[in-house]
Amino acid sequence: METIEISGVLGMTAAVLLTLNIGMGILMSTAYKKLSVWKKAPEKFKRFKMVDLHNYTSYGVVLIVLLHILILPLDPNSGFSYASLLWPSGNLHQPIFVWLGYISLIALLIVILTSQKPIKKALGFRLWKNIHVISYMTGVLFIIHAIVMDPLLKDRAVDFIDAEKVFMELCGMILLVAFYWRYQYNKKQASTN
Repeated sequence: METIEISGVLGMTAAVLLTLNIGMGILMSTAYKKLSVWKKAPEKFKRFKMVDLHNYTSYGVVLIVLLHILILPLDPNSGFSYASLLWPSGNLHQPIFVWLGYISLIALLIVILTSQKPIKKALGFRLWKNIHVISYMTGVLFIIHAIVMDPLLKDRAVDFIDAEKVFMELCGMILLVAFYWRYQYNKKQASTN
């Protein structure tokens, strides 16, 4: 397996983990423990602290994304240099979509940094929550980046029915359904108050 392919697998892994992470975040922002699905879940499953799993998966996403990025310049055919990773303006391959990945990484780092206890406390809950909503857009940008980028960096047209792309499209659909469910939950909560 070539370095570019390994980078692609790492990117897909990060996208799946980010999808799960955002899903957990959405669940935690609701009264998920009152849901009938949660009540029917096995006791072993309920013992996990979702907040810890949410935090660990976010750190895992960042680590995997950094690996995804840092190994690209190791392959001379990638056209990436370490300088282009710091500021991807001069990228040879699909620069707009590389920027989407770059922006999503920066947004993810902002969300994680502001979620550290001392920073979160200094910001206050409302400001922290507003910053944390960035994660929704982060997920969307990340998935678009994953779908549109050519995994071999040959600037080929997107094959939307390729298995890898379909898998990323599925992650995108899961996120959209989760966002819609969260929106409906907020609407319901607002109408009962």
